Amino acid sequence: MWKLPSLQSDRQHPKVPEGIRIYAVGDVHGRADLLAAVLVQIEIDIALHPVSRPIAVFLGDYIDRGPNSKEVLDLLIAANHTPDMVFLKGNHETFLLDFLKDPSLLDKWRQYGGLETLVSYGLQPPINPSLDDRIGLARALAGALPSSHRAFLQALETTFACGDFLFVHAGLRPLVPIEQQAEDDLLWIRDDFLLWDKDFGKVVVHGHTPVLEPEIRFNRINIDTGAFATGHLSCMTIEAGEIGFLIDARRWLGALPDIAAPRDEPMQSPEALAALHAARLKENPRGYDAHALARLDPRRRPDPP
Repeated sequence: MWKLPSLQSDRQHPKVPEGIRIYAVGDVHGRADLLAAVLVQIEIDIALHPVSRPIAVFLGDYIDRGPNSKEVLDLLIAANHTPDMVFLKGNHETFLLDFLKDPSLLDKWRQYGGLETLVSYGLQPPINPSLDDRIGLARALAGALPSSHRAFLQALETTFACGDFLFVHAGLRPLVPIEQQAEDDLLWIRDDFLLWDKDFGKVVVHGHTPVLEPEIRFNRINIDTGAFATGHLSCMTIEAGEIGFLIDARRWLGALPDIAAPRDEPMQSPEALAALHAARLKENPRGYDAHALARLDPRRRPDPP
């Protein structure tokens, strides 16, 4: 756990209100496998470390680049119950909705991984699409896109504030009040925000610009660890004035305690095993000994590689 330095010398350390714990999740980019694991991690973390009001905040860029954008949206829509969940808009979400209205945008969208999204909806975009191909793809996507997905994308927020923290996809324009920020900056800004070394008024938690490890500064925290390429989807916790990170989901899945299964049943995947543990913990946490609970804990220190 870390404590951020004060934004101003006469102010306390940044914190969220008492009884709230934030789980902030970085850019998913079509990695449904990693998202599914992180969702179960959050569920188990809440079971092992109860809190009055857990809130999961997703920083946008759910689609494109990775192979399973449709499944990512399915997971997020299905998971929208407990804990409270906040879904922010990323720049990639704008491409899909804009493409439905203007098929000529396909060339730009494909540069940002849009073809992978189309394929995830069962479409087969040609390598060199004509204008008619683009129009046909837009119509096909409109037909393949579930109404729940369209509603989800249209309802995304651009910012979320909690205590001394502000959550946004890309960042803020320096010297512009939060309520006057342009959406284009909130979704796309980079250097003007990243290089700013002064207070933003709140600690800005963001993604958008991939880094190998979460970048923690006094005025901002970047948790986009390039999940689609690195396989590492970061989940940061904020409680009171402390921040921490859940263990890398891949290493966590590989160390879960086994559950005996009948001989005639196939071996369970790590993801299915994690979901089973989450359900059992809710029903009877006393059914686990201390060693098993330690291996289940998403906050535990990772074993050496």
